Amino acid sequence: MTSLGRLLMAGLLVVPALGCAHALDPSPARVPAPDPRYKADILVVVAHPDDDTAVSTYLAKAVFDQGKRVAVIFTTRGNAGPNAVGLEQSKALADVREMEARRSLAARGITNVWFLHGQDTATQDVLHSLETLGHGEALEEMVRLIRLTRPEVIITWLPAYVAGENHGDHQASAVVAVEAFDLAANPTAFSEQVSAPRYNRGISNYGEGLRLWQPKKIYFFSDATHPDFLKGHGPTYLATEVSQARHVPFSQINLEAWKEYATQIDFGDAGLRAYANAPEHLILGKSLVPSDITADVFAGVDGRPIAYTPPASSSAPAESGITLTLGGPWSFYQQFYRAHDLGALANLVAPPQTALSSDRQLWVPLLLRNNTNDPQDVTLQQDLPSGWTAINPPGAYHLDPGGVWPVQLFFTAPSASAGAPPQRLHWTASIHGKPIGSAELSVYLEFNGVPQ
Repeated sequence: MTSLGRLLMAGLLVVPALGCAHALDPSPARVPAPDPRYKADILVVVAHPDDDTAVSTYLAKAVFDQGKRVAVIFTTRGNAGPNAVGLEQSKALADVREMEARRSLAARGITNVWFLHGQDTATQDVLHSLETLGHGEALEEMVRLIRLTRPEVIITWLPAYVAGENHGDHQASAVVAVEAFDLAANPTAFSEQVSAPRYNRGISNYGEGLRLWQPKKIYFFSDATHPDFLKGHGPTYLATEVSQARHVPFSQINLEAWKEYATQIDFGDAGLRAYANAPEHLILGKSLVPSDITADVFAGVDGRPIAYTPPASSSAPAESGITLTLGGPWSFYQQFYRAHDLGALANLVAPPQTALSSDRQLWVPLLLRNNTNDPQDVTLQQDLPSGWTAINPPGAYHLDPGGVWPVQLFFTAPSASAGAPPQRLHWTASIHGKPIGSAELSVYLEFNGVPQ
């Protein structure tokens, strides 16, 4: 007997029968699906524990009545501010407020919650908050979490300078959310996040194994103290409505959520009820699916993924001559809106507005630009309402060709009664007595809540 015959008889050599080889082929391999535990319909991006209460009515409606999955990202842990129930401050206060946030959100059926590493910064200036947040690191983490949660809709603070609490951290969370909205489906943005791991069950691995994801809509909300300009730019949700699932007004659910934030309830029952009963006006920043502006948040959203949609190129129009504009956050936002296709926001707050610091002082940054090929000497004059005091009046400025002069002005405002109308401050730039540009700011004579 041959060697082959002996092996066959011993059962040590198995030869598949002709025509049956396909029966032993393995099933086609499948890529493991994204972890379904973290899939979100709505991703809320805010700055501090308790910011979520500003959209509590809508979130309760979405979770309880519509069955939506909601996740929340806080860009800080709320490590500053008053403590209404104890002495804990700084890092200890952050530990307390993180737990308060988790309990408050859990009461509304929301358990997927992440905290970034920003510092609670007492400012109204978005650029200052972006600096202390760590803009690049926060953006990387925001893109990562969008790719992990794969939200259909993002809801965040309004990226605009308004009279209200107007916290710079609120604005910074919105800026990073918008940037991440536009980057999460871009394969060249933080590519290591979407790189497949060599072996997903091993150690000493690399490549995060996430998927590209394009959210479909982004909405904004605001704590402006003069909110009329918000109406009509998106849907409105009323706390007086009754939850179909809970059979109580949303205001009652809002109160339950607020009471978990004990360290921050440094106001009486009347103030608490005012917060719980406030209407919520959402602003549609942009939608990548067909949707009416004031329609429900999920109008046009069918749950199917959509392709990467980069922002359209929208560079600023070329400027000529000498120009005078508001600087600082106001200048930043006009560039930001163009870069991210947020045309709906470009003239939302018009004229530009602000409110005062607690000492009734006001900071106004102006930008003088020389868009010519010749040096220019420019005189800046101002027109102030009665009672205003200029701490450092403007004067004459020499501008080199293509140069920019950042003029920093400071003022003291007069006293005013509650509810006084805003006052207009006006500046005019001129050369040899001929006006060549102007800027204006509307100022509410009230305290904005954090240093201006």
